[in-house]
Amino acid sequence: MAQQQAAYVVAIDNGSQSTKVSIVDGAGRVHAAARMPLKAYVSSAPGRWEHPDDDIWHSIAAATSLALSRFDGDPALIAGVGLCTIRFCRAVLRADGSLAQPIMSWMDERLSRPYEQEVPDAAYVTTSSGYVTHRLTGEFRDTAGNYQGMWPIDAARWEWLPETETFGTPRDMLFELVQPGDTLGLVSEQASAATGLPAGIPVIATSNDKAVEALGAGLRGDGTALLSLGTYIAAMVPDARHRPVVATGWQNFASTPHGYLWESDGIRRGMWTVAWFRDLVAGFGGADSDAPLEQLLGAEAAAVPPGSGGLVTVLDWLAPADEPHRRGAFLGFDGTQGRAQLFRSILESIAFTMHDSVRRLEAERGRGVDELIVTGGGAASDMFMGVLASVFGVPVRRPELTDAAGMGAAICAAVGTGLHPDWDAAIDAMVRTDASFEPDPAEQAAYPEIERRHLTVVARAHTLFEDL
Repeated sequence: MAQQQAAYVVAIDNGSQSTKVSIVDGAGRVHAAARMPLKAYVSSAPGRWEHPDDDIWHSIAAATSLALSRFDGDPALIAGVGLCTIRFCRAVLRADGSLAQPIMSWMDERLSRPYEQEVPDAAYVTTSSGYVTHRLTGEFRDTAGNYQGMWPIDAARWEWLPETETFGTPRDMLFELVQPGDTLGLVSEQASAATGLPAGIPVIATSNDKAVEALGAGLRGDGTALLSLGTYIAAMVPDARHRPVVATGWQNFASTPHGYLWESDGIRRGMWTVAWFRDLVAGFGGADSDAPLEQLLGAEAAAVPPGSGGLVTVLDWLAPADEPHRRGAFLGFDGTQGRAQLFRSILESIAFTMHDSVRRLEAERGRGVDELIVTGGGAASDMFMGVLASVFGVPVRRPELTDAAGMGAAICAAVGTGLHPDWDAAIDAMVRTDASFEPDPAEQAAYPEIERRHLTVVARAHTLFEDL
């Protein structure tokens, strides 16, 4: 009896700085992948941050085409596409689905308010995933899970609010909503020509990027939390029911139908700050090694004791919208510190900030965290994983694929196309652990007092910048 050939899905993960596309089989193995950077945001006025031209679509089309060119399997065995884009973006379209104005990034101050018409030919208001869905399929349809913020969404029902509660946005300007795992549409001939995807295969809805990342990391179980080390750093725990109001953090849609995630307060430009420092010191006092600079910095920082020689990093490289006076800072220099202490201080500050956020979330929900899953580029650092384990005081594990949003998009596509019968079966088959880390007893004993001092200094720095 001939063995049945494997089927594949294409996972599109459009983030803040790049688009990553992977071709994945039902066992979670990546057979080809590509990445295409996005252009820098453009600011047309203070507080406005926009994606230039048609950059999101161009990056998705180019990355998909490149990934398919590297794929040595049979394209006819591609069952479908999982589409994930970054949350909190807003796209305004003409009646034909083309962009009426540049897509607003998640940092744009207009996203803190309900939609206000700025161009006369605006016909639709949607998210970046809604816009890309239209480019791929021609449909005016979007995933309900990507509507957080100033949208007229009923979070308990995952549907639009009644016609009288649209925040001033006419109902006919809003896309049809579908659930994660449902079909958004079929790849059109035009999109096939631009991307190389087989025409006629289904495009499957996911959710917002953080929720898709949680799914791809295998976040399940009441005592497990996910720490997402992205441009925006956040922690999440599964939540079984809709909560209209929470005092700590906020509740987000999950990437399974009518599921939820309770998300902590986070760090804006979190791992961006790590990359900023890496690029800042590139070429200065480098070691005689072919290893990447970030790896060298990690090795140097690993030799520094907890506390980073007394340095405290204030992680406000992008101030919150409600506290625009806040700024980033390094405090505590005495002439003995160098780049290793600076680098470790940034990582420790991320760990302390997120531990404090998770601790407040634990107190409100009445349930502690027993295990931490860490995703994103920073998870590749064993040194940073060890710091997180010692600061949080729990085991930390790293998924085999740190681009968990890509795996989450693949899981949605696998469920939506029938490669797996349900969400649990897909997670069991496709998500694996790369490595686990236990707290270091000596560091775990030292960190509570260091963290207490750190949080005190950061709070005083916020007051100082407000005075300045």
